Amino acid sequence: MQVSKKKGLQEELQDNEKIEACAEKFGTTGDLTRMRICYLLCHHPELAVSEIAEIIGLPISTVSHSLKKLKGIQVVENRRQAKQVLYSLGKNKFASIIKSQLLENNE
Repeated sequence: MQVSKKKGLQEELQDNEKIEACAEKFGTTGDLTRMRICYLLCHHPELAVSEIAEIIGLPISTVSHSLKKLKGIQVVENRRQAKQVLYSLGKNKFASIIKSQLLENNE
């Protein structure tokens, strides 16, 4: 590889925000608890934090923290219904990729 081409590619990698954003998203979703939450939301359109916590068998605080992380990278979204907050998978490409992988592995 030519030296100038190599240097150009190295510079691209250092300044590429898309790579950093992607790494952050995959790092966040790589957690087993967060993947379990995504799996549940693939099969149930909306669930409350308490329902997810009960099904997974973890404290509400742990599930809530995981949902906050997933919401931060737009994998999940929420809406309020009376006193409950219901969560569902987001409607973006990244959430679609996660859903397709979880459903594909389930078949």
